[in-house]
Amino acid sequence: MKIALVGATGMVGNVMLEVLAERNLPITELLLVASERSVGKEIPFKGKTLKVIGLETAVAAKPAIALFSAGGDTSLEWAPKFAAIGTVVIDNSSAWRMDPSKKLIVPEINGNELTSKDKIIANPNCSTIQMVMALAPLHKAYKIKRLVISTYQSITGTGVKAVEQLNNETQGKKGVMAYPYPIHKNAIPHCDVFLENDYTKEEMKLVHETHKILGDDTMGITATAIRIPVVGGHSEAVNIEFENPFEISDIRKLLHNTPGVVVQDNPETNTYPMPIYAEGKDDVFIGRIRRDTSHPNAVNLWIVADNLRKGAATNTVQIAEYLIANFL
Repeated sequence: MKIALVGATGMVGNVMLEVLAERNLPITELLLVASERSVGKEIPFKGKTLKVIGLETAVAAKPAIALFSAGGDTSLEWAPKFAAIGTVVIDNSSAWRMDPSKKLIVPEINGNELTSKDKIIANPNCSTIQMVMALAPLHKAYKIKRLVISTYQSITGTGVKAVEQLNNETQGKKGVMAYPYPIHKNAIPHCDVFLENDYTKEEMKLVHETHKILGDDTMGITATAIRIPVVGGHSEAVNIEFENPFEISDIRKLLHNTPGVVVQDNPETNTYPMPIYAEGKDDVFIGRIRRDTSHPNAVNLWIVADNLRKGAATNTVQIAEYLIANFL
């Protein structure tokens, strides 16, 4: 089982390496792939030292699976080249997510949509993944009519430059600016670029990707995405309006019984999810579960997850595990 990791030197690539080392994939050879400027760089993996190779060398090696986390432009150019030689590409960029011919997969929700014919598979956006983990069982039980979403997103979702900006500002240093404003002691209601409808691209990803993953574009969805000076993960306040009535106790039970979800919800002991405790974990944490007092068929949830793990690297590796177990 030869696996290529494209974008191995990036922030998500590093976390993918950690996840691959932790999980028991039957890897016979791991190819670490990056841009030409990183070729030859040595990276440790499970007691060995692996040298970074270029994309052409990786294609020539004909891996069974290629895990991509190298940006949309690289994915658009190189994913078809890998697919053409029979490699299954699992792509973490936004390049293929809304392509109607490509599957957008969270294994616990819609892994069963995959077939042996799928050669390019899209990994959803980080903020979408953690949210649909909570929504999927609830939609099945009560049918979601409308979602109102506010996200509070980690700087790690932007990348290394954002981490550097926060570190510099915390220490009172001038340096690289990943954002148009300071992020230290601030909240910026601006994730990704603004679109013609005055929403950001990140906000519209939550709309379109949720429709696609849940297989239902009838639900109304509106979102506001906010960047905050946090490292550990993304947090989301989600108001869900159902078509059918529910009991809060049943909502709790459904979420408690959902694989990959951990309910942390006890106001009496101040128990609720926080990114400082989600960091480094693969689960999605849900709390502040309460009925919307302004609407009889609505509920509020607080959803937290490490955006670099379940929101990116772990979900990608889980897709690979599903493929290996069923098709490879």
